[in-house]
Amino acid sequence: MTKTRLSDIYRSYIDCLNKQDWPNLGQFVHDDVHYNGELIGLSGYREMLEGDFRAIPDLHFDIHLLICEPPLVASRLRFDCTPTGLLFGLHVNGKRVSFTENVFYEFEDERIEKVWSVIDKAAIEIQL
Repeated sequence: MTKTRLSDIYRSYIDCLNKQDWPNLGQFVHDDVHYNGELIGLSGYREMLEGDFRAIPDLHFDIHLLICEPPLVASRLRFDCTPTGLLFGLHVNGKRVSFTENVFYEFEDERIEKVWSVIDKAAIEIQL
């Protein structure tokens, strides 16, 4: 897989998330996907994302930085959103916050097989 092809697949994946196009998530994510070292499977991954959108109705994944080195992708995602209630254990309660996520993906057969994610929780705490 070329860097350009991997970049295109990743951008389509992010578009899928932003559209909340859950029926097509399996086109981008393996059935046996791991998240931060834990096997959660496609259904667990989808449940996690659906929960994110319930907690953050205006959630939008904005690619700020993207590096592709097949089969790996490194991305810095930026968020500017208004979570309801709790977010990562913090009482945000409808306040608009901005934060980033540094996330790494490993692809197998053009689908995400492993995800490692670190969210900048400290940036949210500062805004509260």
